Amino acid sequence: MRILLVEDDPALGEGIRTALKPEAYTVDWLRDGASALHALSHESFDLAILDLGLPRLDGLQVLRRLRAAANPVPVLVLTARDATSDRIAGLDAGADDYLVKPFDVEELKARLRALLRRSFSRPQPVLEYRGIRLDPVTQQVSYQGREIGLPRKEYLLLHELLAQPGRVLTRDRLGQVLYGWDQEVESNALEVHIHHLRRKFFPELIRTVRGVGYLVEKC
Repeated sequence: MRILLVEDDPALGEGIRTALKPEAYTVDWLRDGASALHALSHESFDLAILDLGLPRLDGLQVLRRLRAAANPVPVLVLTARDATSDRIAGLDAGADDYLVKPFDVEELKARLRALLRRSFSRPQPVLEYRGIRLDPVTQQVSYQGREIGLPRKEYLLLHELLAQPGRVLTRDRLGQVLYGWDQEVESNALEVHIHHLRRKFFPELIRTVRGVGYLVEKC
């Protein structure tokens, strides 16, 4: 799962990222509201953790603009503003949950799990492509009726490609989906995942667009 963390306190941001790493989350970390709004508007995240007192653009404004643009990404507000009026303002602006600092890390993890469960319980279309069936809710994948077990990164890569047939996805875009911004990635890691998917399904599944990226053709 890819999470965007928006927190301007360096120690707290590093602490949250370190705490979430063992949970198999890919955590990208930004420190101001304007950058967060741009990232959430142009990239795909499963969830956002958003501070309110941010430089450049307040967290409430980020929330309001996200929801005005019909962006459904689940948002957990994480802030020192603990007055009832602040909680109401955050929820009314579009937050899905609200956690006040200081907080217990285990409670943060539990709230993230609950938000993700609710998110994945919403209706999501099953993706079907030339004998492949991918269910985003259960994350089960089958090919010609036979279940195919995929490691997490192969599943994420296949989902991203099947969700946008006919569209060329750049190497940078796919790398961010799989690894986030800060994780060091071996130069041929993406090609290895592509190779494994072609072998598990069929060689023509993913087409290489030389110098640009990859796509699956429209049926």
